[in-house]
Amino acid sequence: MRGFPKLKKLLLINFIALQMCSLAALLAEESPGILKPDALRRYVATFNSQRPDDTAADLPSDGSITAISNDQAATWMERNVPLFECSDKDIEETYHFRWWAYRKHIWHTPVGFVITEFLPKVGWSKIYNTINCPVGHQLYEGRWIRDAKIIDDYSQFHFGKGGDPGGSSKMYSQWITDAIYARYLVNADKPFVTGLLDALIKNHEAWKQGNPALHAWQKSRLLDNGLYWQVDSWEGQEFSIGGTGVRPPMNSYMFGGAIAIARIAELAGRKELADQYRAEAEQLRKRFQELLWDPEAKFFKVMRHENAPTNQYDNSVSEACEPGQRVKVREIFGFVPWYFNLPEGGHGYEEAWRQLTDPQGFLGSYGPTVAERRHPKFFINAAGCMWCGASWPFSTSQTLTALANVLNNYNQAVVGKKEYFDTLKAYTQSHRLTLNDGKVVAWLDESLNPDTGTWMKVGPFPKTRGRDYNHSTYCDLIITGLAGLRPRADDLLEVNPLAPEGVLNYFCLDNVSYHGRMLTILWDKTGNRYNKGSGLRVLVDGKEIVHSETLKRLTARLP
Repeated sequence: MRGFPKLKKLLLINFIALQMCSLAALLAEESPGILKPDALRRYVATFNSQRPDDTAADLPSDGSITAISNDQAATWMERNVPLFECSDKDIEETYHFRWWAYRKHIWHTPVGFVITEFLPKVGWSKIYNTINCPVGHQLYEGRWIRDAKIIDDYSQFHFGKGGDPGGSSKMYSQWITDAIYARYLVNADKPFVTGLLDALIKNHEAWKQGNPALHAWQKSRLLDNGLYWQVDSWEGQEFSIGGTGVRPPMNSYMFGGAIAIARIAELAGRKELADQYRAEAEQLRKRFQELLWDPEAKFFKVMRHENAPTNQYDNSVSEACEPGQRVKVREIFGFVPWYFNLPEGGHGYEEAWRQLTDPQGFLGSYGPTVAERRHPKFFINAAGCMWCGASWPFSTSQTLTALANVLNNYNQAVVGKKEYFDTLKAYTQSHRLTLNDGKVVAWLDESLNPDTGTWMKVGPFPKTRGRDYNHSTYCDLIITGLAGLRPRADDLLEVNPLAPEGVLNYFCLDNVSYHGRMLTILWDKTGNRYNKGSGLRVLVDGKEIVHSETLKRLTARLP
């Protein structure tokens, strides 16, 4: 038995070697397309030069190892992610930066690949430095990676391989079930998604059940009014003005989860189960709209409930509010319901979106604020994690995904492509950091001042706690929003670019792995950029299948 530790170590080394062989094979894969990887290589060289390779720093001593170092980043990105260029070079650069940052968080472990939120080890993380709070964002972004094993492993990790999907612990609430189905819409891997169905149901139902073996805060989140409550900090939104209560994000996540389970059950041929969860979602939608919509403020808000504790910590900015009442403050997560197409159309709920660009609402030069400016407790903190005034990429990317759904799926005249593009541009401009010597580098952290663009860093550059913080999306926004590829379960290809007329002279999204094909979406105002004629064109495996002279919605059957 004295030799057992050596055997265990040897097995771990062999496992990692096999994983690295898989990675090496992937790096050698060739992908045809219109765009060449020259610009990608230049961007990566620039990012590599701005900071030392810190992907292997502060690793936990649990056998995990970062998968892709700086010197491998360009080759990995060439083979694994869609190529992109556009006439707005800030957007183009940020797209490449976000993939460069994301791959740092792909770790090899003894149970397969995982994705981390922080690069350094943080005290509240679990095994392999994982935290489940950002898993929805991580899966939405990662669904475009061509190496299926990475996101396959990370999805399965949460169900029996050491990860925490949240239902039993009640920490954190997130949208893992919806995100796993959203990935299916891209790769059409029916056996994989149906294979997780029972585990997804178990986790979904656990939110409704108490866990007396744990702390009192692990009690059921389902209330007698049919809605769910949650601690604000257990949604990753600590020190919020709305505070703990019946919160829009938690209920939106449960709605999205129920819809996803219903759709996966249909794929598995389990009609009765699909009907059950679709009925649950519709009942939740009804109660959500009845109780959380403030008809005067025209916004979805937090509501207090006598069986939902006020808070588990001293929240100095929380608004006083009696049980059964909605808080007065509008908060950015009031847009989250549209992330899951929860609000019914034709009832005026879209009026809420006027607040996004209202100077007294959420408007910010570097991204929307998390609370409305007109509220007396609105406050932009100088440091730390607070959800009372700062701008968080977490919520900004949620908001943009939700807005893309509004523009694609709702008949309304409140908000349009201009508001989408302006918000995307503000978000893009936030991805910068000015150093003491005046040099500007690409940057992503936890939160920032929405008016100055100053990041609220914890620790000195370049080793801040939140460097390359992996709790938001950007590339998915470019693919599904700006370029307009709308993932679907069927073979109808739908493209609806949200770039307003006149703002981009060209863009090309290339080498997109989708339903077993390789897609290209390009816009060329003059026809001189790609020499394929002017207008919007969609190619499948190099062959054009549909085009338009203007930026508009296009559909065509996949060949």
